[in-house]
Amino acid sequence: MEFLRATLENGLEVVAECNGEAHSTAIGFFVNTGARDESPEFAGISHFLEHMAFKGTARRSGDDVNREFDEMGAQYNACTGEEHTVFFASVLPEHQDRVLGLLADILRPALREEDFQTEKQVILEEIRMYEDQPPFGADEKCRAAHWRGHPLGQSVLGSMESVGKLTVEAMRAYLRARYVPGNIALVATGRVDFEALVRSARRHCGDWEPTPASRIVQPPLHRRGFHHVRKESATLAYAVQMTAGPTATDGDRYAAKLLAAIVGDDTGSRLFWELIDPGLAESASMGHYEFEGAGLMVTYLGCDPTLAAENLQRIHDLFRRVESESVTQAELDQARTKVSSRVVLSGERPRGRLFVVGGDWLHRRQYRSVRDDLDSLAAMTLDDVTNVVAKYPLSSGTTLIISPLDEIAPPR
Repeated sequence: MEFLRATLENGLEVVAECNGEAHSTAIGFFVNTGARDESPEFAGISHFLEHMAFKGTARRSGDDVNREFDEMGAQYNACTGEEHTVFFASVLPEHQDRVLGLLADILRPALREEDFQTEKQVILEEIRMYEDQPPFGADEKCRAAHWRGHPLGQSVLGSMESVGKLTVEAMRAYLRARYVPGNIALVATGRVDFEALVRSARRHCGDWEPTPASRIVQPPLHRRGFHHVRKESATLAYAVQMTAGPTATDGDRYAAKLLAAIVGDDTGSRLFWELIDPGLAESASMGHYEFEGAGLMVTYLGCDPTLAAENLQRIHDLFRRVESESVTQAELDQARTKVSSRVVLSGERPRGRLFVVGGDWLHRRQYRSVRDDLDSLAAMTLDDVTNVVAKYPLSSGTTLIISPLDEIAPPR
């Protein structure tokens, strides 16, 4: 395994984890832009632009784009989040240059007015479906309440109003401002010919104009509150709880991921034995999510509406016990094994490593091997987890619940 990097003359960074034993190559353009980089009036433009990238370029129609990916047997897609937009594909190594060229081309979409208006209706329908289907946007509603007024609290999809008012001219301006070489990393993993990768990047991306792009990083205020949204069509109650957690550059993030596994892993966690095993809930879990300058510990609950208030109280009491008693060495050892297994298993495929390597690079300008992550997890002690619990209390945050009931009592 070898990590290599280069920077083109226009500022585009090229990084690769080269594995001569791999049988496939994964390539992705990681654009350092997302919902937090949008003004409220343009909310949803990053996600909308991701869709438009597949609608054709100056040289290719939308059908050409999909056909060429298929001709290579590529597994390809794109995704937009709060901070990043990623365009990626996994292919056989002999298609490295061709798939890079195709991905580079779609990052310069034509943005034709007719395609824009057609795709706008698709996005608006996606927003309607998100609101009308379980869990009815509970996660984004909770984030908006928890980080009220902060860019990280904005919806990735945007709203019916913001997307409805978007113009193709505004999207072209956003593309010019954010999709610039210094704001993008070309990442490759698996069987990579790095010298050829750099040559291809220079050929396909070397004429991209270098323009400055920046992000204002202001730590958000973590709020407290309990919010209930009545949804008559809901058959279950869906709750999301958010509390502060370590940021993307905080060394406590490994302890936070272990804590999340102890408290809310899918199987064998405290939430599992408290709610899932006795049949009190259909789902109950916790995760740690890291951002630039911010972090979250997020708890999810899905249960019968009549049990919602009792289950929220059970979760609150469980959190209080963790805060007062911490966790046990046996729980830490089990969580370490689980999280380490996930690191190894996801790292066995180039596509799995692509998102780890790309995320590490955008968040921290740092390369970490699978062994580095395993060593960091192995170094975590009971004191480290206890300190995270003390610094980021689980019982103090924002709860949002969606149910068909008229009201639900908050935990005491």
